[in-house]
Amino acid sequence: MSKRWLVTGGAGFIGSNFVLEARKKNLAKVMTLDLLTYAGNRSNLSALDQDLDHEFVQGDIADPSLIRTLLESFKPTAIFHFAAESHVDRSIDHPGIFLKTNVEGTFVLLDEARKYLSGKGEHLRDDFRFIHVSTDEVFGSLGPGDPPFTEKTPYAPNSPYAASKAASDHLARAYFHTYGLPVITTNCSNNFGPWQFPEKLIPTVVLAAIEGKEIPLYGDGLNIRDWLFVGDHVRAIRRIHEAGSIGETYNIGGNSERTNRSVIDTILSILDTERPRRDGRSYSEQIRLVADRPGHDRRYAMDASRLKRELSWAPECSFESAIGETVRWYLANEGWWKDIRSRTYAGERLGVLSSLEKGEK
Repeated sequence: MSKRWLVTGGAGFIGSNFVLEARKKNLAKVMTLDLLTYAGNRSNLSALDQDLDHEFVQGDIADPSLIRTLLESFKPTAIFHFAAESHVDRSIDHPGIFLKTNVEGTFVLLDEARKYLSGKGEHLRDDFRFIHVSTDEVFGSLGPGDPPFTEKTPYAPNSPYAASKAASDHLARAYFHTYGLPVITTNCSNNFGPWQFPEKLIPTVVLAAIEGKEIPLYGDGLNIRDWLFVGDHVRAIRRIHEAGSIGETYNIGGNSERTNRSVIDTILSILDTERPRRDGRSYSEQIRLVADRPGHDRRYAMDASRLKRELSWAPECSFESAIGETVRWYLANEGWWKDIRSRTYAGERLGVLSSLEKGEK
């Protein structure tokens, strides 16, 4: 049977990178399902407009009748579940939206996948995979000397976003153990790269700098994150789909711990070279400290040794090379981010400084 992949959230940041790579390499026929909320952008997939092996559907993962119809008509051999509300600041202001998408939406996908497989032949059931994409934030926060998170680290979410993703992870586990649904869960560290929504840390810094605005830095700027280039994340997801053990969880990390201040300084150093200020001064002069967010986790770090040991995956891109590529992408794609920022979402005009997100998934 030819591979047919249903990708939820495929017009978002990580999902679109995954879909574009899958079609570029002709790995499978792909159906992209995305509700196109503020973080989903149809133009991310414009390169596939003439691709007969890619179909886009605008819809809600929490709609069981829609999911049932798509499963029966498209007959996927795998579901890659990227769709999620992921902006921590937004989860503090509107937690109910996160429960709707991340918990109820995941439940609907799992339950409809269970029903779909129950009437299918043994070959499809044996080959089918449900790849549930989650986050390191479910594990909570690390102290300066603590070892990185492993697949055995107890869950301790500290934000409504992290709690909603933790709940979705538990549902995925339960559907494997109760129903035998061939689920594999992944927990990744902070992603960065092309197509990332402008509210996130790295694009926020790039755009604020080149527009001559203040560059906000939460607290003392010493919160630490493990940064993962989105291209490496996509390759890890593909490898897990190919060879991962069902019912298991795999950590995906970039092995690149950096303080927020260090990340910002690196970006501004690149901009000082790539697009110098007209007055010849450094962009670092635009940095301004702002009050920290409630429940802001101090440090994340991922131990991805299991993935390397069992599936021979490791990041291919260094942080230094990938951050340079990412900054140059935003400089070269001004039309893309200006179009996003010109839109109104639920009465809110999105501005580059509306929120300093820390790059989470």
